[in-house]
Amino acid sequence: MIRAAGEHGLLVETGSLELSHRLDAALRADLPAGVVEIVPGPETVLVVAPEADQARLRALLADVVGRERDRTGARTAKGEVVTIPVVYDGADLDSVAALAGISVDEVVSRHAGRELVVGWLGFAPGFAYLTGLDPVLETPRLDTPRTSVPAGSVAVAGPYSAVYPSASPGGWRLIGRTSVRVWDVTADPPSLFRPGMRVRFEPVRERRRLEEERRERSDQSDGGRRRRQGRPNPPSGGRP
Repeated sequence: MIRAAGEHGLLVETGSLELSHRLDAALRADLPAGVVEIVPGPETVLVVAPEADQARLRALLADVVGRERDRTGARTAKGEVVTIPVVYDGADLDSVAALAGISVDEVVSRHAGRELVVGWLGFAPGFAYLTGLDPVLETPRLDTPRTSVPAGSVAVAGPYSAVYPSASPGGWRLIGRTSVRVWDVTADPPSLFRPGMRVRFEPVRERRRLEEERRERSDQSDGGRRRRQGRPNPPSGGRP
């Protein structure tokens, strides 16, 4: 079904995320005249075209939807892959582990152990809903949302994961953070994520933490040597 959405938009009801991605990709590959924005969702695609002939565009969209629906389920080339390094030290990491009934280490391995797919963008500019989360990690949102979540926070809620593109209120459970900017108004496009893109999370440890641990090991080693060097020789006979 295709229906009007405001004065210049047409909303295509696809019924599935796969068809939304197919329609989005097909339209971007051969952009219809007058179309200025395409916004895919889990079961819809919004097409905004202020200068287009609405009747002609509606007919074109119906044709493309029909063609892509016939291809649903067929194998297609995998989308672009982006790797996001993550320090897994989020405020809710322990609670996610407890709710899932697994260890913190297993939360990390399960979250980083599979490719997720950008389903759609919403809630805030650049906020991508990442699908394909391990079902074991599906947890409810916080009962009381935080008033501010830092940009770069990596979170889970329900069947989705996400990277907060900017500081904002939020009720998702925070399991880590990344230094990667997923939303940059000076970039073109400003969002790192696009529908259909594959996302891999890569566990990393902070350089500062590694340096501290290295210094601690070095201090312990130096201290041991100093103690051994400063230890007096036992008196003759081997008794004190």
